[in-house]
Amino acid sequence: MKRKPNSLYIISITFVAILGGLLFGYDTAVISGAEKSIEAYLIDGLGLGSLAHGATISSALIGCIIGGVISGVFSTRFGRKKSLIVAAILFFISALGSAYPEFLFFTKDEPTLALLWTFNFYRVIGGIGVGLASAVVPVYIGEIAPQHIRGRLVSFNQFAIIFGMLVVYFVNWGIARGNTIEWINDIGWRYMFASEAIPALIFGVLLFFVPETPRYLALNHQDKKALAILTRINGGEAAKSILSEIKQTVTVSSGKLFSYGKKIILVGILLSVFQQFVGINVVLYYAPRIFEGLGAAKDASMLQTIVMGLVNVIFTVVAIMTVDKWGRKPLLISGSIGMAIGMFGVSTLAFTNSIGISTLIFIIIFTASFMMSWGPICWVLISEIFPNRIRGQAVAIAVAAQWAANYFISSTYPAMMEFSSGLTYVFYGVMSVLSALFVWKMVPETKGKSLEQMESIWQKPEAFEPETSVGKVDKAPTSERIEVL
Repeated sequence: MKRKPNSLYIISITFVAILGGLLFGYDTAVISGAEKSIEAYLIDGLGLGSLAHGATISSALIGCIIGGVISGVFSTRFGRKKSLIVAAILFFISALGSAYPEFLFFTKDEPTLALLWTFNFYRVIGGIGVGLASAVVPVYIGEIAPQHIRGRLVSFNQFAIIFGMLVVYFVNWGIARGNTIEWINDIGWRYMFASEAIPALIFGVLLFFVPETPRYLALNHQDKKALAILTRINGGEAAKSILSEIKQTVTVSSGKLFSYGKKIILVGILLSVFQQFVGINVVLYYAPRIFEGLGAAKDASMLQTIVMGLVNVIFTVVAIMTVDKWGRKPLLISGSIGMAIGMFGVSTLAFTNSIGISTLIFIIIFTASFMMSWGPICWVLISEIFPNRIRGQAVAIAVAAQWAANYFISSTYPAMMEFSSGLTYVFYGVMSVLSALFVWKMVPETKGKSLEQMESIWQKPEAFEPETSVGKVDKAPTSERIEVL
């Protein structure tokens, strides 16, 4: 009997999955409230300098790169669902370990170099969880979602990331509010890290109630389970058709990374690199410092940061509402143009030393343009452009490249600003222009296409033949093969 897609079931699964995105945002932003306390306790207490401070604050990014690299192995061998469960466990361990790194081996209020390394170890553990979640959550949602709303549902992950950042800002503020600096430096910062254990535990428990993706199940010859999930999501008749289409592209368990040529891998890497090279995380991480450096008072800079946070949420919603209507490429190109206008505007003001409300306006133009385009759409494309055979491996490479680019841009920003603030923003503006040209020339439009149709976008005429269950080539008539575009 024909049934309509089960919207409530789809939304429920998506909600559980995007908790991984919320923890992504939570874990990367929780350090903001504890940073000065960590400096006072572990850095100043050991007589170390700014280099050790910077390395400690950014140590989670090292874990993010590791998590991105290993995500392909985990998601391919153990499944999307189990990989997310591992991420939840890592988030939980990191939260408690970072809150009390003295556990078992050290004495509280007696900082040592070994204690500093232990704290960084727990932060790296959390970073590995972020890297895993950042790669697997979009893939999980993309493989579960019906194609006509896939872009919208994957975009909710970006909303969850931004929302997670906002949540932890309020949590940190609530912990610090009304308490002395001495209490915050002694106890408060520990509560900030420990607070992440609550959403991590909820995420881990809820994951046991969601299914594995039908694409992964079909990839591993579990067709009955795949059909049952597809039926519950899409209805009986549609499920059989979708499963048949999936089976045409997953006859082998996996494919070699370059089975579809090098261009598809390059596109995935450049999507990730451009998302970071336009400078968004510089704006997010250093927003108060940027506004102070451009002439705003400290209180005003914090207020302007809050305004930016609201802009991030509003324009991420714009992307969610339009990605499946307007398409991926129009949003990316228009976003790149808006980001270029914003960054070139800020650079002009920096060169002329014309500080005022116009600075905030141009930064809002930049962040709004990013949040309605490259913020969510990059994740949408990474989750859907790769064919089934190589998705796990290819997404891992793209996500690892993204975190490496994030680390590079974030770490070079202070030195670039010291050299020339105007030229720094010019660089990000030029990257925005190049990102538009890249999308125009190299990125295919994927709106309305099933994940299985990605085969026809990338597959070369000489692409490998699928193996049968006994390892022999099953040569179908040419008319039955997927047409190469």
